[in-house]
Amino acid sequence: MINLYEDERLDYLLAENLRIIQSPSVFSFSLDAVLLARFTYLPIQKGNIIDLCSGNGVIPLLLSPRTKAKIIGVEIQDRLHDMAVRSISYNELDDKIEMIHGDIRDMPKRLGHDRFDVVTCNPPYFLSPSSDVINANEHLAIARHEILCTLEDAVKTSSQLLRQGGKAAFVHRPERLMDILTLMREYRLEPKRLRFVYPKAGKEANTILVEGIKDGNAGLKVLPPLFVYNEENEYTDEVRDILYGSE
Repeated sequence: MINLYEDERLDYLLAENLRIIQSPSVFSFSLDAVLLARFTYLPIQKGNIIDLCSGNGVIPLLLSPRTKAKIIGVEIQDRLHDMAVRSISYNELDDKIEMIHGDIRDMPKRLGHDRFDVVTCNPPYFLSPSSDVINANEHLAIARHEILCTLEDAVKTSSQLLRQGGKAAFVHRPERLMDILTLMREYRLEPKRLRFVYPKAGKEANTILVEGIKDGNAGLKVLPPLFVYNEENEYTDEVRDILYGSE
């Protein structure tokens, strides 16, 4: 049994055979989170993994079948944190995934510097909005806009949490590419892998996936592009495999 509140629903993470609590008025994950989870390097047997700006816990849940390491998720919004905790419990993953309710900027002091092998982060994409947007839906505004967490906060905190040689993976928008690459170098996360995601062939990229290594050597690889839809407006084989698993 699981308690669902207000307009919450229980959705499937099909490729991972898991369930997750979603709410259109509070938080529902996007394809970006799924792509980041697949893009991220993971230690298979052991290590320390932390996901920042976790929302309803989608990335920790998506990562969990791929590693035996323990995963920590951090979310500042109480309602989203509660959704994540209930989803983790429903999937019987309490021993593997721990959710922390708090500000990501406090985590280095709270959890320790140079402790983690992998950091993932799907930060707010947009600059602070007008008060009208915040008042319309505070939950969605905080998740999407740099109200409680800026891009610099996300990159700086990731670097502080990572051990030397550890990897940080981010998903963001192409228009912020120079911002994120500049910040990564400023905070000792040398960009190593970059992938552009396109809605379909012939369209401009609308998402970037980037990985950096703490104190790594210079040398950025631009990976082959990822197309979400084909000419028939159906998911491409790669995206279908990410979402639904191999047939």
